[in-house]
Amino acid sequence: MTASRIVVCPSCQSPNRIPVDRLGDRPKCGKCKEALFGGRPITLTDQTFDKHLSRSDLPLVVDFWAPWCGPCKMMAPFFEQAAAELEPSARLAKVNTDENPGLGQRYGISSIPTTVVFKGGREVARQPGAMNLPQLMQLIRSHV
Repeated sequence: MTASRIVVCPSCQSPNRIPVDRLGDRPKCGKCKEALFGGRPITLTDQTFDKHLSRSDLPLVVDFWAPWCGPCKMMAPFFEQAAAELEPSARLAKVNTDENPGLGQRYGISSIPTTVVFKGGREVARQPGAMNLPQLMQLIRSHV
């Protein structure tokens, strides 16, 4: 039997079972037919976060940020590049802590940006502060 992974659709939030050897073949959601991977971070909210955390088999790397934060803006292009390089082996996501204060509180985000790596629904790494691309890739690759 072929190994598979559950991937939650960023558009309709439906879980999709994808064979591991087909993850790189631009899979589409079985429900809404949208692409499961877009080569860029997805946006998560208080309403969508838990489904991606608990239902997906992919490691989840979250950038907790705010639009007024200068270091967040400096790190954003590196996070975009990391998503393009790491998909489909990991899901990169952004959480705007101004719009989703519940998530910031729940995870004790006291400074932004803060990057958190989740695996199997559990936090495995956390790095506060802005990072350049090599630092970000090292953090992610050492935990996924």
